[in-house]
Formats: sequence, structure tokens, C-alpha cells
Amino acid sequence: MDGILGLLKFRVKRGINLAIRDARTSDPYVVVHFADQKLKTRVIKSNCNPEWNEELTLSVRDVKAPIQLTVYDKDTFSVDDKMGDAEIDITPYIQSVKMGLNKLPNGCAVKRVQPNRSNCLSEESSCIWNNGKIIQEMILRLRNVECGEVVVEIEWVDIPGCKGLAEVQL
Repeated sequence: MDGILGLLKFRVKRGINLAIRDARTSDPYVVVHFADQKLKTRVIKSNCNPEWNEELTLSVRDVKAPIQLTVYDKDTFSVDDKMGDAEIDITPYIQSVKMGLNKLPNGCAVKRVQPNRSNCLSEESSCIWNNGKIIQEMILRLRNVECGEVVVEIEWVDIPGCKGLAEVQL
């Protein structure tokens, strides 16, 4: 657990209007890179609007490291085709968690993040209080591709015996 601040539950929910890379459809999966970690979802066959609903767990050592997300089309006889990528800055989310809030009503927005040129958000994303935790759902516009978005959600998890976010400077 050396140097780990906590965990980030990274939920890959679904894809919206993903690019066609096979004859009429694609077989998409998502690869998530965070620092030295690389995790991936299962392949959804023949679907440009896939529902993954998969939870990946990332251990966090550096809150300033971006999360890189890349969507691929699974191919049997050739290299998998890239279907776009996105980058997530978790700093606004970490700022919300560091506020140390408690006892808020469920659904209360703690922070709103606007889409801009430096992030991949396709619309406003809010850090929401939900059952004692702050979660952030994001609709990410994929870059380097003609179309497609991916819906993800992040949630911070403290680990007993780890540093946590208390001393983290943003």
C-alpha cells in the first residue's frame, strides 16, 4: 500500500453512437490507462451503443495524473481498430471529495464542471452527493474519431491505513 492515497471506482457505463469499424457495426471495448495501470472492459459484439456497466478499480498515488480512455473495435484476424480516445482530469472531483462534506441530501450537486477545450466533456458534469459518497458521472466526447461518446462515473474509496486525501495539494 506504499504511496497509495486511495482507490477510484471507475465505472464504464455505456457508449453512444460509436464509430462503425466493421461492415455495418463494431465490436467495442474500452481500455483505461491510469499511471502504470491498464484495465479493460469486455467486448460487446456488433453494437455501436454498447452497455458495459463494468466497474474497474484504480489505485491512486497521484491525483494529478489524468485517466486515459481509449475505445477499440475487436478484430479477429487483424490489429484492433481504434475508435477514439478521451482524457479525464480528476482534479475537480478530488477537490469535491476533499471538502469533507457530510449529511447532505442525496442528489445534491457539490461542484459543476463545464465542458471546455481542455477537457473531453460533451456536457456539464456534476459531482453529486449520493448515499454518503460523492460521485461524478461524465459524458465524454471521443477525440480522433468521427463520432462517439462514452458515459463513465467515478467514486473515491478511502482505504484504512492509507494516507488518504488530507495532505494532498491541488
